Amino acid sequence: MNTPTARVGHLRSVVMRAPNMTATKMFYVNDWGLKIAKEGDGIVYLAATGAEPFVYGLKDGDTYGLDYIHFGMPDRASMDALHAQVLAAGAHVLCAPAVFDDLIGGYGFEMLDPDFRRLRFTTELEMKPSEPEFAYPRKITHCVINTPDMEGVESWYRDVLGFRVSDYSADQMVFLRSASDMETVDHHCIALVRAPYASVNHVAFEMASIDDFMRGIGRMRQKGQVPSWGPGRHGPGDNPFAYFVSPSGFVIEFTSEVQQIDEATHEAQVWPRDVPEKMDQWMTAGPPTPAQRAVMMGRPDPGFPPSNASKDAAE
Repeated sequence: MNTPTARVGHLRSVVMRAPNMTATKMFYVNDWGLKIAKEGDGIVYLAATGAEPFVYGLKDGDTYGLDYIHFGMPDRASMDALHAQVLAAGAHVLCAPAVFDDLIGGYGFEMLDPDFRRLRFTTELEMKPSEPEFAYPRKITHCVINTPDMEGVESWYRDVLGFRVSDYSADQMVFLRSASDMETVDHHCIALVRAPYASVNHVAFEMASIDDFMRGIGRMRQKGQVPSWGPGRHGPGDNPFAYFVSPSGFVIEFTSEVQQIDEATHEAQVWPRDVPEKMDQWMTAGPPTPAQRAVMMGRPDPGFPPSNASKDAAE
């Protein structure tokens, strides 16, 4: 396939679903450091300190997994170009570009990826003032997803949506970056992990600095929440990490100082997984325990098979 001309913009937010998910909202407010932006029937939108209207959503549902991954586009022209591109590629598109009739709004459309994950693209959202606050998350920096077809899904994100490969972790992970109107872009906003079934691996929240990152861990400890893995510093992406397990069993991460990619000069490399310093540069976290690997494997996520996705999107 030819290199796509339309490329997805930045990662805006992630909405998670689980039984009684909204009942866990105060964990994210009192412990994790988010604020309630908007609430509806069976849905809570949580904001960080940055300008996005929300970065994390809690939705009540019958299954555990991703309700949708939410990306931003610069304007209607780029949105319409992306929509035309994915249609031409034969992707499963759920709706034509239009104004979303929900609490968040914006102009855009939704589609499914090969694992039936729902992706939403928006522009013209009502942004909020940035309100920097020490040791509190300012944005979502990446979402890592498990897939039984890593190579196929990687190719789809590259060929259909214009993502680019930043690095590989042996033959087990691939890190994908989206477009940016700046000279540099975050090392990855999506990463794929080879797994026996589709599920969510974890979602990472970015702190403004390494001091904010460490103090955020300290705040969690004061609340009785200790990292399930970390702190350490990854090789791919060069970002510090501290993973926690949410009340619903999803893995969430504090991070900071994510590597910035120069599109003109960057070349992807394959990072080994059998060299400890390449996995954790600080050598403080060690390898993930079997329990940590199990929780990051997650529950099988049925996603939104085409027969159900259009109905759900219309509700």
